[in-house]
Amino acid sequence: MSHPPVLNHAFRICFLLAAMWAAAAVPLWLLSYAGALSLSNVYGEMAWHAHEMLFGYAALVVCGFLFTAIPNWTGRLPVAGWPLAILVLIWLAGRLAMLNADRIGTMATAVIDVAFLAAVLAVAGREIIAGKNWRNLRVLVLVFWLLLANVAFHASVLSGDATDLSLRGSVGALVALITLVGGRLAPSFTRNWLVKRGTDRLPAPFGRLDAIAIASGVVALLLWVISPSSAATGAVAALAALLLTWRLARWRGWATRPEPLLLILHLGYAFVPLGFALLAGNTWRPDMIPTSAVIHAWTAGAVGTMTLAVMTRSSLGHTGHALTATPATVAIYVAIVSAALLRVAAPFASQWQYGLLNVSGAAWTLAFLIFVASYGPILCTARKTKAH
Repeated sequence: MSHPPVLNHAFRICFLLAAMWAAAAVPLWLLSYAGALSLSNVYGEMAWHAHEMLFGYAALVVCGFLFTAIPNWTGRLPVAGWPLAILVLIWLAGRLAMLNADRIGTMATAVIDVAFLAAVLAVAGREIIAGKNWRNLRVLVLVFWLLLANVAFHASVLSGDATDLSLRGSVGALVALITLVGGRLAPSFTRNWLVKRGTDRLPAPFGRLDAIAIASGVVALLLWVISPSSAATGAVAALAALLLTWRLARWRGWATRPEPLLLILHLGYAFVPLGFALLAGNTWRPDMIPTSAVIHAWTAGAVGTMTLAVMTRSSLGHTGHALTATPATVAIYVAIVSAALLRVAAPFASQWQYGLLNVSGAAWTLAFLIFVASYGPILCTARKTKAH
C-alpha cells in the first residue's frame, strides 16, 4: 500500500512534528510563566516544560535519527508507512495526555506518555537484532536510560515526590548521546569536507584520550544525576570539561567557517564541555553559578543546537538536496545559538532575567518556525532526483 512521502522515512515526520512542538511548547510555557494560562496543576508549570522539551521534543528527534540510521547499520528496509505512523500517533497521544493530565489523571497520563519510548526501544531493538548489528546495540542503552528517566518522572509525580532526579537523568541521557553520536558526526563530516577541499590538516583520529574524555563525561553525568552538589561531581565535571574541550579543539572546527552546515556541529558540541565547566563551578560556588545555567547549557545549548544541526543536514542529505546551508538555514543556526546563549545568561542577570527569558524564547521559537517553513516542503515531498 502506498503512503505519502512524509512517511517514507522516520526523519521526515519526526523532525517536522518535533519542530512544530518545539515552536509551540516554549511560548506556551512562557505564557504560563507570566501567569496568562495554566498548563498543568498536577505537574506544575516548570516540570511540564522540562518534561515536554526532553520527552516530547528531544525524544521524537532521537526517534527520527535512530530509525534513519538503523537501515544504514543493518541493511534492512526503513520503518515506514503505517508502523511509522503508529509510532508517531503514540507520541502525539503523549503530548495530548500531558496537556490534559488534570482531566484524565496522572496514572492514565503516565501510561500513555511512557508508551512512546517503550515502543521506540522495542522496534529499534528488533531491527538491530534482526540485522545482527550488535555493535550499535549500545546506542539503545541510552534510549533505555531515557525511558527509565521518564518512568521515574511519572513515578515521582504519582508518589508526590520531586521530579528533579528523573529530569537530571533524562538530561544526562541526552548529553551522553550527544557526546557519543555528536563526537562521531562532527569530526567525520569535517574530515570528508576538508579532504574534498584538498586540505592535508584533518581532524585528529579517535584515540585512547578520546575514550577517556567520553568516559569522564559519562561518569560526571552519572555523579550529577545521583549527587549533583558533591565535591566528587565537581571534580570529575571539571576534568570532563577540560578533556572534551581538548577533544573538540582537535576536530578543526574553525576551518569549517565557510560551511555553516558543518560549523554548527562544532558550536553545538561546544555546549557540552561548557555545561561541565558550569557544573564544576556550581558545585564549588552555587551562589555564583546557578543550576539553571548548567541545565540550559546542556538543554537549550547542546540539545537544541545539535538536534537542529542534525535535522537540517539529514533533511537535505536524505532528500537529495545539496549539503550546503541556505540563508534560511543560517538564520535557523543564528536563532538557536542566540536562544541558547541568552538562556544560559538569564539566571546571571537578576533584574534582566525575565526579559532575557522572553527574548531567548522568541529566538528559540523563531528557529523552529523557520525550520518548519523552509524544511517542511522538503520533508513532505518526494526525494529530489538528479538531472541527467
